[in-house]
Amino acid sequence: MAASDIIAGTGLREDAGRRNVRLLSILRWLAVGGQLATILLVHFIVGVHLPLVPMLGAVAVLVALNLAIGQIVGRRPITYGALFATLLVDVACLTTQLYLSGGVGNPFVTLFLLQVVIAALLLRDHASWAMVALSSALFAWLAHAAPPFALPRGWASTLSTPYILGSWFNFTLTATLLALFVTRIVRNVSEHDARLAALRQRAAEEEHIVRMGLLASGAAHELGTPLSSIAVMLGDWRREPAIATSPALLADLDDMRTEVTRCKDILSQVLLASGEVRGMGPVRTTLKTFLSGIVGDWRGKTQVAAAYEHLMTSDPRIVADKALAQTITNLLDNALEAGGRTIALCAWWDGDRLVLSVRDDGRGFAPAILDGLGKPYMSTKTRRGAGLGLFLAVNVLRTLGGTVSARNREGGEGGGGEVTLTLPIAAISIPEEGA
Repeated sequence: MAASDIIAGTGLREDAGRRNVRLLSILRWLAVGGQLATILLVHFIVGVHLPLVPMLGAVAVLVALNLAIGQIVGRRPITYGALFATLLVDVACLTTQLYLSGGVGNPFVTLFLLQVVIAALLLRDHASWAMVALSSALFAWLAHAAPPFALPRGWASTLSTPYILGSWFNFTLTATLLALFVTRIVRNVSEHDARLAALRQRAAEEEHIVRMGLLASGAAHELGTPLSSIAVMLGDWRREPAIATSPALLADLDDMRTEVTRCKDILSQVLLASGEVRGMGPVRTTLKTFLSGIVGDWRGKTQVAAAYEHLMTSDPRIVADKALAQTITNLLDNALEAGGRTIALCAWWDGDRLVLSVRDDGRGFAPAILDGLGKPYMSTKTRRGAGLGLFLAVNVLRTLGGTVSARNREGGEGGGGEVTLTLPIAAISIPEEGA
């Protein structure tokens, strides 16, 4: 994952945390207003005498908490631990109010469930379940420890022990179900958002590939003419007396013609991959011949020993896919550029899927490249255009219905790298006659 992506993700989480804290602050102000109005109404108008000092003290704690949060929220990142701590203060103040005003006989005891729902929405699973356990324990404690509360004649009532036990069981069951379903709903929404983000990322990558394809196709057309002119001029120079009589110059001239021919072949492959070359039928071959040919051609161009190993018992007929061949060649090039001295292409079957592995003993992959596998321009190379090898491999394999993975071999980074391609053989195989 790129550093910019990490910073952006961290910034989004911090911004969401601040919004959640502000929303909780608004809810807490509403609670402060509701508690204050209820306490004053019951004490001065209804005539039920309440212990005003400790109850108003609990309200003052909530006010102080909100004021402190207002000073901190814009200066420091808001963590899950901080959110959980503020909810604990809310629960403590609510417990104090209930303890002083009738315990579980107070109809506002169900406000504990609000704290359970908030924890399930905003916090991680273990924190929400901790809130369920805490609120259930406090309900049971209030039923046992809250002192009797004197009410005017005609208002007083006594709750039986079975009713209290049933209320506690009902409360615990409701809190558990709320936590269970709310956390699952939140998880489903998060997974849905993650899938949408992945689809948007894939669409952006495919759009990037289209732009690259158009650019490559245009460049291939533009470069074809000057390369043909250079090839003609090199042929004319070969007949010049000063060059024809010099073995050194002739050798240099042959090298130049070889490189020009190689460039023209690459341009032909680009045009073929874009569907702009006509009159060239698909090349039919066998899988082992196809893979060994890729490694053989690569050896001839680089003069580097590359092994081809296979554990395949069958050799199906296939269409030589140019894009797949170029992908494997790019991975071999990457292995060489990463300092690999021993490079190998290994092939084996995994059911009806072909698995190809390019291994080397070079520097391996940096963690950022492994985290951002498949993103363009993720590379430790400084040259312009570097970092497209794995990006193209991921998208070529995606087109064929396959996948790409990368890892560092033994010893971690610096112990060599391995890129594994997995694709259904049906994507490139030729059906048997009569099948």
